[in-house]
Amino acid sequence: MTETTSEAPPAARPAEIPGPAWARTVTRGIDPQNVIFAVLLLVGGVRHGWSGIGWALFAALFAGVLPMAFIKFGMRSGRLGDRYVGDRAKRAQVIPVVMLPVLVGLVLMEVLGAPRELGAMIMAMLATLLPIMAITALLRWKVSIHTAASGGSVAMLAVAMGAWWLAGYAVVALVAWSRVALRDHTAAQTVVGAIVGSVTAGLVFAVGR
Repeated sequence: MTETTSEAPPAARPAEIPGPAWARTVTRGIDPQNVIFAVLLLVGGVRHGWSGIGWALFAALFAGVLPMAFIKFGMRSGRLGDRYVGDRAKRAQVIPVVMLPVLVGLVLMEVLGAPRELGAMIMAMLATLLPIMAITALLRWKVSIHTAASGGSVAMLAVAMGAWWLAGYAVVALVAWSRVALRDHTAAQTVVGAIVGSVTAGLVFAVGR
């Protein structure tokens, strides 16, 4: 049965993740999917108007909605324990799969004539997953995707709309603190995630735009 009941295992009920309430709120509110939506809509709307918002929603479908749909399917089937894929071994298997819809979306945006800047953002997000996948699979170390996504987003916003957006790293630090407080990552894993996301996404976006 796919229906969630009160007897479902704790891992299947995100609201029951143990840890401080503030950390759960931050982790859920500033998770990678929400960050992807926010940064695409912000840049799309500010830089390209209503058409940019439309393209941002199109990009978010492939970069956020479809990957999350796959993860939720894995949770319902029992293959994945939670939406953030806390198990390192499973994460190494999931990342290549969730990259596929992102790649498809990138190709479609190029073919259909999407604003180059938004296409560059998707390319940057896709590129960020490559070092994360390599570190996870080869070094068997669980880099924080939360801080990679938020750090990369701050870097891209700074490139697109001005250096004052670098103040957003205060939010990245808060996200990192929440992940450590929930014991999903060590401090080092959150810092490396932020660095990998910022450098990779920032450079790819700057060159691709």
